[in-house]
Amino acid sequence: MRIAFKTSYDTDIDFHEHWNNRFWIIALVVVMALLPFIVSEYYLAEVANTLIFSLAGMGLMLLVGHTGQVSLGHAAFLAIGAYTDAALMNAGWPFLIAFPVAGLAAGLFGALIAIPAVRLSGIYLAIATLAVFVIVEEIIILAEPITGGVGGLFAPTIEIFGLSFDRYANLSNFYWLCLVIVVLVTLGYSNLMRSSTGRSFLAVRDSEVSARALGIDVTRTRALAFGLSCAVTGLAGALMGHFIGFFNYELFSIFISINLLLVVTIGGLGFIQGAFLGAILITAMPQIIAILRDGLNATAGIDLGSIPGLDTIIFSLILITFIIYEPAGLYGRWLKMRVWWEIFPLARRDMFRRQKSYLKTERQK
Repeated sequence: MRIAFKTSYDTDIDFHEHWNNRFWIIALVVVMALLPFIVSEYYLAEVANTLIFSLAGMGLMLLVGHTGQVSLGHAAFLAIGAYTDAALMNAGWPFLIAFPVAGLAAGLFGALIAIPAVRLSGIYLAIATLAVFVIVEEIIILAEPITGGVGGLFAPTIEIFGLSFDRYANLSNFYWLCLVIVVLVTLGYSNLMRSSTGRSFLAVRDSEVSARALGIDVTRTRALAFGLSCAVTGLAGALMGHFIGFFNYELFSIFISINLLLVVTIGGLGFIQGAFLGAILITAMPQIIAILRDGLNATAGIDLGSIPGLDTIIFSLILITFIIYEPAGLYGRWLKMRVWWEIFPLARRDMFRRQKSYLKTERQK
């Protein structure tokens, strides 16, 4: 059993409950920084892809997990970030300017769309965001002089202070760039949720009536959350464009939006850590299934590759199992295991049973 003694009020506003948490996070960042010296380029590219999906997952988590708004069209803001960044760099802008401008462009577009859209809720808001996705897709095709239309667009090589961060020629540098951006966005996200703005997001998510009674402008808060969510997603889209190298509108399909929803849902709604866990599952599970399939064929002579769509079926069944039997997500399961371990041997079997309550934040399974 762990006992944490609080000797100062600063402990209540600290990022971490105790030094053990801080140590493991620092150790994780150090290991991630040393990863290019440990793994091959294939696995390093997969980890970089996971970092990009984690960044996009944090963008959607801010909207879905912390404000309670559903979006089925977030792939549109990935596309806005990717095309804006690539177009500005092709026009001669340096990456250090084009990259934040790409996020700002996606955020401003999302905020403008959010002004009428946030008055909707539930399935109606999801349909509205899906319509936005279709509109953005058509704009990309029509704006051929800027976006390349159907043919697509090349993402130029990133140059910062004379160093190349090309995904194919200098994968290690590109990976470190993604890692630094993800760490900075995570720190900013964590601080945002501890501010009055972040608490307003949670209040609107839990009860709009109660939030209005407390003097919170619900429409403004939801529009702000939508804009910030789209901005972070736009940054992920810019990195995704450089990761792919050459892309067109087909890269940012509706399936990307669905995958992002799965990232935040399976990872754990309402937890920043859930965006990382969900991204790991979404990006790693297809690779694991393919490796197991090839291993089964090599050892037992069973060729499952001849069955069309088998990988997708297995992957979908795994995702459905998570949604049904662990609605709190991977991070929710980890919290239950950690609490059980910390209070052992005082843990009870029914301590995580779902309770009826008025606020969503009080509901536990």
